[in-house]
Amino acid sequence: MAEKLIFCDFDGTILVEEIFHDLMQQFAPEASARVLPEIFALRTTLQAGLREVLGTIPSSRWPEMEAFVTQNSHLRAGFPELLAALPRLGWSLLVVTGGFTRMAERVLAPLRAQIQAIHGLEIDLSGPHLRVFSPWEDDEELVVKRAIYAQYHPQAAICIGDSVTDLRLARECPRVFARDRLLGYLRNEQRPCTPFQDFFDILHALEAQS
Repeated sequence: MAEKLIFCDFDGTILVEEIFHDLMQQFAPEASARVLPEIFALRTTLQAGLREVLGTIPSSRWPEMEAFVTQNSHLRAGFPELLAALPRLGWSLLVVTGGFTRMAERVLAPLRAQIQAIHGLEIDLSGPHLRVFSPWEDDEELVVKRAIYAQYHPQAAICIGDSVTDLRLARECPRVFARDRLLGYLRNEQRPCTPFQDFFDILHALEAQS
């Protein structure tokens, strides 16, 4: 039987920080300064832009990158409480990140048993510089979140996100909780969504409907 699934972004959503953005600025400052504004303005695709930025980072710096993420990541208020409440509310949560799967797994390890799956960007460290890929890549994005959504065929679905990596999924998902850039994009397109500040807002909304 199809499930009721929540597809939740990681950077800037589960985390207070846009840690993937911060990571690129820290380890590829020149490329980030040139490319990231073009991505946020929707003038450059995520597929081309992220590959350009990440491809400038030497593979040897990956341990430093993992340490940076671990030391600078903080969960947004209410996320553990939402996870704890989902079984009684009949929902399961998946993390869909435009950032690195391995980074999300590392940060969320204490809560991993309560998360159905984590899908995101994969990394090849065998060459001199980072090589990134995912099973859901197309000509616009490295991680096509709506393709992950389609793979699950949920009975009911919610999308939670904050930025450009969530936009295409949010256009298709029947219910969207949005903040920051994603909220602005959806309002500009006059698409329905529910603003949120933290995961207590989302928990209270789900409890009100149960």
